[in-house]
Order: sequence, then C-alpha cells, then structure tokens
Amino acid sequence: MLTDQLTDRRAVVCGSTQGIGRAAAELLAARGAHVTLIARNEDALREAAAALPAEHGQQHDYVVADFSRPDELQAKLAEYVAAHPAVHILVNNTGGPAGGPLLSASIDQLRAALEQHLICNHLLAQALVPGMKAAGYGRIINIISTSVKQPLPNLGVSNTTRGAVASWAKTLANELGPHGITVNNVLPGATLTQRHHSLLEARSASTGQAVDELEAQMRRLIPAGRFGEAEEVAAAVAFLASPLASYINGINLPVDGGRTGSL
Repeated sequence: MLTDQLTDRRAVVCGSTQGIGRAAAELLAARGAHVTLIARNEDALREAAAALPAEHGQQHDYVVADFSRPDELQAKLAEYVAAHPAVHILVNNTGGPAGGPLLSASIDQLRAALEQHLICNHLLAQALVPGMKAAGYGRIINIISTSVKQPLPNLGVSNTTRGAVASWAKTLANELGPHGITVNNVLPGATLTQRHHSLLEARSASTGQAVDELEAQMRRLIPAGRFGEAEEVAAAVAFLASPLASYINGINLPVDGGRTGSL
C-alpha cells in the first residue's frame, strides 16, 4: 500500500537551516525520516537538528560544508557515506546568486554559481546514488526556480544556473529510473524567505521604489494574490520524496500560485 510516511528512510537536506530547506527537513522528519542537514553554519545546524521532530525515534544529524568549496564538500561526503551508506532521499537546495543583468556578470560569478549548484548537486548524487541503488529506493529532489520555465527579469546568473540544473536533473532521471530512483525539480515562485526579502531590498536600492510598492507589483502577477510560504514548497518536496510519487520522474513542479505563464 502506498503511503506518505518515510519511517526508516534517511534524507539529506541541503541549505536546511532556514527557509525552504529547513521547512522541508522538518516535514520529512515529521513523516518519520532520519534527517541529515547540510549547511555551512554549525551553530545554526546544531539548533535546527535539535528542533527536528523525532516521534519515530529518529537520529538526526548534520554535516558542516560550504558549497562554495566543492572539494571540501566531496571530502565531507566521503566521510558521511562511510558512516551512512544507505541514504534514500536527497534534497538539493542552495541559495541563489545575486541579481543583475546577465551581461553584467563576471566569469567568476558564473563559475561560482555553477559550482555551488550544478557541481555540488552532482557530487552529492555521485556520493549517495550507490546507496539508493542498493536499497532499490531513491528520491532526488532539486529545489530550483520557476525561471527554468520562464526566465525572470534581472536574474541573469540565476536563470542560467537553474536551467543547467534542470537539464542535469532530466538527464539523471532517465539514467536512474530503472533503479527505482526518481529525480524531480520543485520550482518555487515568490516565497516568503530571506532570499525573497534580500532580492526586493536590492531591487529597491537600485530603482528607488519602496519595497512595499515592489511587493504589491509582484502580488498582482500571482493569480493566488499572495506570496507562498516555505511550508507550502516543503509539502511538494515531501510528496515527491514519498512512495506515493513512485511513478513521477523527470518533472518540473511549479509551486508559485499560478504565476508562471507557460504550461
């Protein structure tokens, strides 16, 4: 019988000390998963791990890693897999790059964004997929952006990087499907997170428009008439991580209140 419960499954959730990553980690834990948090701030990781639900007797833990240093992440992953060979769920989630026109971006900015997103996602998959294959159960869920369907203005580096991750994920979905492993992308729209606020503040500084005015303009573009909550995006992640989603593979799932104009 298919279920949304994740008892005895282990999940690795990246960027999980705040926002969507933390909400996803909390919901996966509430569904019964053992959760490993990955981020760069150990104090924040320790606090977030201690706050995770553990009604099913789970043992939650964390890994301190900075995604701007892929070599460091790779070394930490080797240590982690030696101790936890069976990981069933991977949630790739990394804060987006700064806004701005694409042609204004330096090569270093593009390289850094690709390393933090595409390269680190790839390292995580390479480290954890063998355990998923051995278990006959795997879920790789990438939290990206609706920009993979419709590029967003003034987010040139982000649009480019997110698109690369989406193509990587679709390719991986085709390769891993025969092993009982699915690879899907969750595409948040305007969601009330720290990144949402920082992008608005940066745009306000560059245009002279008040943040409230910019928010009102954004809300008018959303059929739901409001911004999303991190928990609403987390609900999509938890569904895709569960046995209920076993026949869903290689998709882009917008969670955006209907804002994206394309199908």
